[in-house]
Amino acid sequence: MGGQTIEQSSYDEIADWYNESMQDGSLLAYLELFLPHLFALMGDVPGLRICDLACGQGYLSRKLAERGAQVVGIDLSANMLAYARVAEEYEPSGIIYIQDDARTLDTQVDASFDGVLCNLALMDIPDLYATFQSIYRILRHQGWFVFSILHPCYLTSYTGWIGETDGRLSRKVRGYFEEGFRLPDNPSKVRSKVGAYYRTLSTYLNTLLDTGFTLERLIEPQAPPDVDPRFRGYREIPSALMVRGRKMASYRCTS
Repeated sequence: MGGQTIEQSSYDEIADWYNESMQDGSLLAYLELFLPHLFALMGDVPGLRICDLACGQGYLSRKLAERGAQVVGIDLSANMLAYARVAEEYEPSGIIYIQDDARTLDTQVDASFDGVLCNLALMDIPDLYATFQSIYRILRHQGWFVFSILHPCYLTSYTGWIGETDGRLSRKVRGYFEEGFRLPDNPSKVRSKVGAYYRTLSTYLNTLLDTGFTLERLIEPQAPPDVDPRFRGYREIPSALMVRGRKMASYRCTS
């Protein structure tokens, strides 16, 4: 890695808990609500070389490989990658896992991927602009960048559900404009363990445009009618925002 120093990831400390939660379905149940929308944004992937950025223990990397993609999974957490590599050894699918920092992607050469996926992880990264620049650099011309984030308009660090008399749920939200890192108070959730960088919707979309991407499509997925009761509030408001951008031309940063 050319002498690059990799800092420790906050996910190293919770890797065992995270992998167990994926295995027992408690985290996977939420993720699978919205996977069809995420794959719809990516479109056909057979034969494409795709970077699964912030791949964690490799769940989506394996899903992409099942669909015929050539996958490189990248994550900052050595402990999360250890679980991903064990899964690859147990059931080989040609996935390459690499430890790297999303803000630089020093291990990757320019214009080497047809697509980059970053699922529910941009909230973990302090420098959004540098990350988008790195993603732009490693994409080929007309390559796509698909990311999902906790919906910045509804899932701020100061938010919660309110029960209504008709049995439906509403959500209270405040502090939307208070950008920065915070650790929410909810011990059963990922964000309470690793924290998050909270940003406005305009910060995400303007940073995408400022780093040279063309904005192509947004999805705010609604949970299905038969959703698990734990997630019924997401019939009322979206918990995630999904975005597709595209690298359409050479871009030179002027800032």
